[in-house]
Amino acid sequence: MPDRAETARQVIADNLYLSLGTADAAGTPWVTPVFFSPDGYTDYYWVSSPDTQHSRNLTERAEVGIAIFDTHAVVGAAEAVYFKATARQVPDEKLPSALAIYNNRLPEAKHFELAELLAPAGFRLYRATVVEQSVLVRGGDPELGKGADSRLIVTL
Repeated sequence: MPDRAETARQVIADNLYLSLGTADAAGTPWVTPVFFSPDGYTDYYWVSSPDTQHSRNLTERAEVGIAIFDTHAVVGAAEAVYFKATARQVPDEKLPSALAIYNNRLPEAKHFELAELLAPAGFRLYRATVVEQSVLVRGGDPELGKGADSRLIVTL
């Protein structure tokens, strides 16, 4: 049996973007890709304008859905990791340590400075904290297949 938690860790390490699913106060969904930096396997950081749809949605609802997957995988060979999480803007007092984590994955020439993430600047740092992690199980999986793709909860 494949080590599904190890597969999930590899998917996270190999990919630079996550698909972030948010919803507004009325429940209208919105999904957007964002560059991310992980902090272990429980916290994920990204930078966005507070004026974007997903950032505005987070002021209404902290609950998010996240998927990380290889968009270049051939049909039938994809691996994916899914998260249920809560997300919010990082408070100003926690920005220095959180920014160090975020910048760690960026090329040095692309690093953000603290001043770029504080009002009145146009960007903010956000963090999603995982509530549940799961992986894709293909429908034809010889051990866990159910005929249709499904998810399996894992601990990373």
